[in-house]
Amino acid sequence: MSPLPAACRQLLLCLAADGEASAARLQRFARQPAAPWQAVGAAVPVMLGRAGLAWGRGLHAPVAGGLPDKREGDGRAPAGVFAISELFGTAAPDSAFARAAKLPYRQATADLKAIDDPASVYYNRIVDQATLARPDWASCEDMLRADERYAIGAVVAHNSDPVVPGAGSCIFMHVWAAPGVPTAGCTAMSIEDMRAITGWLDGKASPLLVQLPQAEYERRRETWGLPAAV
Repeated sequence: MSPLPAACRQLLLCLAADGEASAARLQRFARQPAAPWQAVGAAVPVMLGRAGLAWGRGLHAPVAGGLPDKREGDGRAPAGVFAISELFGTAAPDSAFARAAKLPYRQATADLKAIDDPASVYYNRIVDQATLARPDWASCEDMLRADERYAIGAVVAHNSDPVVPGAGSCIFMHVWAAPGVPTAGCTAMSIEDMRAITGWLDGKASPLLVQLPQAEYERRRETWGLPAAV
């Protein structure tokens, strides 16, 4: 049974050579209702976690074997099928980018934190700490960074429904540090490619990220109703 909802009309297909690879290729696809997937633009290079891939918690059913399960701090990007839930960046809410966004947009500020402490009640959430009476985390990520890695990005809905403490948190698509530099578990690319993708994503099309090693993609392509890789 396919984990892709019928309402999904935008797909980001990210394929790595194997489960240990930290580099991959990402291709956009779109479809009309009851029509086949069509490639949009060219595939772009992306960087994954420094330790490769691990099965994440998303729209797909739990998978046994092939890859380890995603864990907090393992340096692996999540494999599977995931909704893309919102955009973020340094642009102001009244900027041209924010006004044109077709997904919910959140501006990065000094108080905006991504919580990666499994003991926190806010684990795997992005929160404005200025609105909280008692922040309870021992560690978090600053969403407003001195570099441009979070200048523009998208939230990957991994381990979100329900949130399982320790199963991995704060998975984003964002700007890479440089070509060839892996991430701690996110999917990163050039700022030009990140701009193109975030400008294309449309919440009305229920966009998904499908991220897999090549062998798992070939094993599941027909069952999951995935497009042929370009």
